[in-house]
Amino acid sequence: MRRYIIKRILLCFLVLLGVSIISFGILHLTPGDPARLLLHDGATQQEINELRERLGLNRPLHIQYLIYMQGAIKGDLGTSLYFKVPNLDLIKERVPATLILTSAAVFGSLLFSIPLGIIAGIKQGSAIDFFALFFALLGQSMSPVWLGVLLIFIFSVKLQIMPSFGFGSIQALILPAITLGLPLAALITRLTRAGTIDVLSEDYILAIRAKGIGEKKVIMRYVLKNVLIPIITVVGLQFAVFMGGAVVTENIFNWPGIGRLAIFAIYGRDFPLVQAIMLVVATFFVVINLLVDILYTLLDPRLKFS
Repeated sequence: MRRYIIKRILLCFLVLLGVSIISFGILHLTPGDPARLLLHDGATQQEINELRERLGLNRPLHIQYLIYMQGAIKGDLGTSLYFKVPNLDLIKERVPATLILTSAAVFGSLLFSIPLGIIAGIKQGSAIDFFALFFALLGQSMSPVWLGVLLIFIFSVKLQIMPSFGFGSIQALILPAITLGLPLAALITRLTRAGTIDVLSEDYILAIRAKGIGEKKVIMRYVLKNVLIPIITVVGLQFAVFMGGAVVTENIFNWPGIGRLAIFAIYGRDFPLVQAIMLVVATFFVVINLLVDILYTLLDPRLKFS
């Protein structure tokens, strides 16, 4: 198990190295003078030269990358061209909002979809099974843009019981959390139902039941543990995606998270901020995937010996 985790950590460093190269290369792969692209169209040559000097764009490319990585290792991800403050400070301000939205969406999805999927798998062909299949199909077919606008129209415009935007209250969190979490809930429902059906058809489940062990204990101790293995993968990846910025949802509901900051940086041609966001998002992905791999070894003992 220790060797497995060490290998995963080494792979994480390789992934971060690759992302750092890609994020650094964004500015230099665009055609034209990077300094001119970062400034407004009416910038003078003197302003362009000053920006090129300030960003070190007049140095060789490999020297620029080494300086960029040296700063990143120390926690210096550069300074925003628009806000004139360190990029890391801007990202830190937005992380709590994205974390709140992501946690609400993911945990809400789990609380609803896992019980629904297990019950549907146990009672195949019943009304609740039909509802679970319909919910899984509908939830995964919906566009987040359409769903968010529909929720705002129903609950904010017509019923006027929920705010259409804002941050800092439970009421403002409900609609964006549903918009973000519904497709995930639909996917988990489908996976849980299919996993429950597969596990219940195994011979060892029949043997356990033949020993007189109660159905509740069979579900909680044997079925749920096996069903959780693929769910952990999906939830881990989706949590990383959401933390990377639920761009559509945050923009629809004016949620002050990382995704909205990324859109602002792209439209504002604030490339140093875009680079910093990419590196931070990649770090989220790598860390969460590493935690998922470690959790795998706890749920599936076969990985410890493989």
